[in-house]
Amino acid sequence: VQLQASGGGLVQAGGSLGLSCATSGLDSAYYGLGWFRQAPGKEREAVSCISASGRSTYYADSVKGRFTISRDNAKNIVYLQMNSLTPEDTGVYYCAAQPHYSVVFDYWGQGTLVTVSS
Repeated sequence: VQLQASGGGLVQAGGSLGLSCATSGLDSAYYGLGWFRQAPGKEREAVSCISASGRSTYYADSVKGRFTISRDNAKNIVYLQMNSLTPEDTGVYYCAAQPHYSVVFDYWGQGTLVTVSS
């Protein structure tokens, strides 16, 4: 299983950025997918998750109303659209996959850096 995140970069506060994560080696129908982030000096936190079917989603309170997660199982890609970005959104963003038989995210991508300038 491999996950390849992309789309990070530098953006000004109030701007938008879209992340993508291409997955391979897994059957999308059986994996939940999620985005996590780790800010400098802080622990990694869950940002948003989406069920295998795409019908269920989760958002951290800090991103509700600003971020949107989606997935295209035909293309094996999960997306994270981030709007109204603030400097507090700065960090390395990781995508991860959770098999249907697991309660944790077992597979992780390499991360993509998002920097929001004030």
